[in-house]
Amino acid sequence: MKTSEKLIILAGAAKYDASCSSSGSNRNSDGDGTGNAAESGICHSWSADGRCISLLKILMSNDCLFDCRYCLSRRSNSQERATFTSEEIASLTINFYLRNYIEGLFLSSAVYASPDKTMADMIEVCRLLRHKHAFNGYIHLKIIPGAAADLVQQAGFLADRLSVNIEFPSEASLKRLAPQKSKMSILAPMKQIGDNFTGFQLERKKSRNSPVFCPGGQSTQMIIGASGESDFQILNLTESLYNKMSLKRVYYSAYIAVNEGLYLPALTTAPPLLREHRLYQADWLLRFYKFQAHEILSPAFPNLDDRLDPKAAWALRNFDLFPIDINRASYEELLRIPGVGILSARRIIKTRRVAAIREQDLKKIGLVLKRAKYFITINGKYPARSSLSHHQLVDAMCRAESPAARKLLQNSRQLRLF
Repeated sequence: MKTSEKLIILAGAAKYDASCSSSGSNRNSDGDGTGNAAESGICHSWSADGRCISLLKILMSNDCLFDCRYCLSRRSNSQERATFTSEEIASLTINFYLRNYIEGLFLSSAVYASPDKTMADMIEVCRLLRHKHAFNGYIHLKIIPGAAADLVQQAGFLADRLSVNIEFPSEASLKRLAPQKSKMSILAPMKQIGDNFTGFQLERKKSRNSPVFCPGGQSTQMIIGASGESDFQILNLTESLYNKMSLKRVYYSAYIAVNEGLYLPALTTAPPLLREHRLYQADWLLRFYKFQAHEILSPAFPNLDDRLDPKAAWALRNFDLFPIDINRASYEELLRIPGVGILSARRIIKTRRVAAIREQDLKKIGLVLKRAKYFITINGKYPARSSLSHHQLVDAMCRAESPAARKLLQNSRQLRLF
């Protein structure tokens, strides 16, 4: 089979993996090689549904030993199979980079021969790029569950980012839908990467000659909508992964029905894109807004509200904490106000050092007044002009939703990549 034919098959098979962000690495060119993964040297291109398209994103093979129920590449599916050699992928990457098609490589694979063989061949791609082609650009490598620890270690010294897909929010769903994978085969390399990342970062502080291990950190992906877990379960797992595994990102991938079978949604079921969108918003609150999972959701409220973003929903459930005076609130309190982001909260703090903030200053600061006005006062004055009942307030906040969320509410079909 020609390389071009393999590329069509294996690039198409890779589109279901969402966790391919190239941010966070700072691998610099030494002046002799090709490419540069320094933060200032990477161009990101994003699709309409938020997925990075600046990388050559392919599978090494779709010829899989495993028979995961949800996966297009599962062993029992009748489809055209292909496998790249390490040399073919290295050559494709360097040639695409030189033509300015891509900024780096995202490489995953089905498990062929064995987890160790698959992982070793993927590492060989990285070795060829780094040492033969002197490629200093970005490489994101998927770790194969069940691969030996020494292979994971080698991968960390060659790639900028590593990821191990956790796939499902519970062990029960993993056993039901991916019976040949185990919780330990996923969590063990995840913990190894997290420990090594932290350890080598400390070593780098002591000596600049210490080796760089996985400078972009690690990420993972959860499939949303193929199993029955609540958003509360998903966010609790996400919080635990951030705290215990030193994860850079958790990606949420709305399940696209590609197979029929027991335990799977029907092929006619639309991907839960709005749910995916809300989970990303809640994830943002965990990472940047100092929220905890039990604040966003609880057993009493186990799922995110379709109509409202998670911070607005939280604020409406905790309306007794509002209104907050914009001139007296701490940075942490400002972050809890709907319509106030990280940048606008910092601007408010900075502006207050010079003079008290007036209502006409808020739009210049970047605060979204149509959302925030129900939750703030300005020197004792309530900018919403009149109080609303809870039902009216919910309606007003729904009308103030972001255009992207409104579009998803109106139309839940799968978005096009281009």
